[in-house]
Amino acid sequence: MHLISSFYSRARDEPVPGKTPQLFFKLAGTSFIYFQLLFFGLFCYILGSLFQQTDHTHNIRITFVDYDRDAIGRAVRLAYASIEGKAFPTLVERPASEFPTINDLVGTVCRTEYWGALYVVKGASLRLHEALAGDKTYNNTDAMGYIWNEAFYSSIIDSAVSVNLQLLSDTARVAYTTANGTANISSITSPAALSAFANPWELQSINIKPTPQGSRAIYNTVVIIIVLMQQFFYLGTLNGRYAQLKVYTLVNPYRIIITRNMITLSYTFIGSLLTMGAIWAFRAGWDVNGNQFVLSWITLWLFAHINFLIFEIFTIWLQSSFVPMALISWIVFNITSVLLPFQLSPGFYHIGYMFPAHNYYQVLINIWSLGCNPKLHYALPVLFAWELVALVLTSVGVFRRCHLAMAARAG
Repeated sequence: MHLISSFYSRARDEPVPGKTPQLFFKLAGTSFIYFQLLFFGLFCYILGSLFQQTDHTHNIRITFVDYDRDAIGRAVRLAYASIEGKAFPTLVERPASEFPTINDLVGTVCRTEYWGALYVVKGASLRLHEALAGDKTYNNTDAMGYIWNEAFYSSIIDSAVSVNLQLLSDTARVAYTTANGTANISSITSPAALSAFANPWELQSINIKPTPQGSRAIYNTVVIIIVLMQQFFYLGTLNGRYAQLKVYTLVNPYRIIITRNMITLSYTFIGSLLTMGAIWAFRAGWDVNGNQFVLSWITLWLFAHINFLIFEIFTIWLQSSFVPMALISWIVFNITSVLLPFQLSPGFYHIGYMFPAHNYYQVLINIWSLGCNPKLHYALPVLFAWELVALVLTSVGVFRRCHLAMAARAG
């Protein structure tokens, strides 16, 4: 310690008496309490959005159309009755007249009227019955299928829709075999009939937008957090340079507004390009094109600029001790709004519709699935409303900073 103190000899000078220690402990204690309560509340908020997620699975609606109107459809109904519950999607049966073709089902899933669609092919039961009764060649892939969009909350829809519909199909297969095949098993002798009995159908998947890459898991979590931090850290550097050079006492506020907006637009322009470029570079066979890249980049640019302005509002209108609290709260509120589809969270969390991250992600899903998430009618207006309000408040904030800087210089 003596060696260290020799480098900083003035540190051993006698301290000046005063009230500083008492004031320090008072302020430190206040911040201690504020941060503990804040983080406890934020943990409760984000964990609450995930609370009993499985029990909300029944809010996921999947339409079922039985074009066959025979034994396989009855088996599906029996299977659904046996596994129906809070932890399983709600199967909504609709008449074939409402969706005359499979393309009509694809359309309803694309419009997000349902999370998915399950259907039984016309004549499937008759073909299966004939295969069990004789030696006919039977195609077990032409019996039942489902439609879904993997680009829509990929990590969630895999388990909530695809896995559950596979389970329903397997359960229906058992129900069909029990009701239609077990009594006749002794009369089944041909290889084709035995094959049909053992595996009456293979559930076919029509995936509107396959999204199999591993990086999909962080598009609505880590990527958004890093984008937000990217804006905040540069803002801190920029504000430090402005204070160091006393810009607010030397330059006209209108020029400051124009210059800062040019800087922030340029920074978020390049940052969003590099971020989206990294996502594209590691897309691992994900089938997206150049047009989708440009649209995704522009969307991210808007989102990044909104958050840059929001953080600037925090630094303008809040005391410096409250800025970190506002930052972490903003990050948690935004991330919570995109962690899960609102159908899987308690109703209170629908407040997430107002946050930029939720609307940004809805636009991205629409772009990536070629229009199969028609939420632009509210997502884009919300984003542009944030942009407009933030521009106004930051512009007013420049006048405030100039006013305070000039007042401080005047003494």
